[in-house]
Amino acid sequence: MKVLIAVASRHGSTREIADTIAEELRASGNVAGVRDMTATECLAEYDAVILGSAVYAGQWLPEARRFVARQRERLAELPVWLFSSGPTGVVPWPSGEPEGVAELAEAIGARERVLFTGKLNTQALGFVDRVVVQAIHAPEGDFRDWSAIRNWARGIAASLAPAAI
Repeated sequence: MKVLIAVASRHGSTREIADTIAEELRASGNVAGVRDMTATECLAEYDAVILGSAVYAGQWLPEARRFVARQRERLAELPVWLFSSGPTGVVPWPSGEPEGVAELAEAIGARERVLFTGKLNTQALGFVDRVVVQAIHAPEGDFRDWSAIRNWARGIAASLAPAAI
């Protein structure tokens, strides 16, 4: 199967998750490519799609929401999975699914959606983002659970495998 992993990542952390998912899909014999959502227009060549976005202010990035709106018809025809990356901390904060993701998933018939903890490096942020992070006391560090990410990708790969005859 040829799988597109379309990603919206502001500082690269969500892109690293997408790259890890692609590695797992390739290890299972799929052809998987990671592309930025802003650079992806045609989905005709893909058999399945995984969409991932960083979460800021409790929402997917605007380019991710625009991508789903633009590609809604084609995405509804394909097997699609969604992942979000954002909350930080040993006890993920903020908790709960990003605003609007359930509606996006329903609109395109996504098979599954998952929320992964993310990474926060305040040194990589601009002034305004650093002020916001300080104000809300967001925990800094890399909280991504690579085992959970790889297991989720393996589950997708298993569902893409042809049925045994």
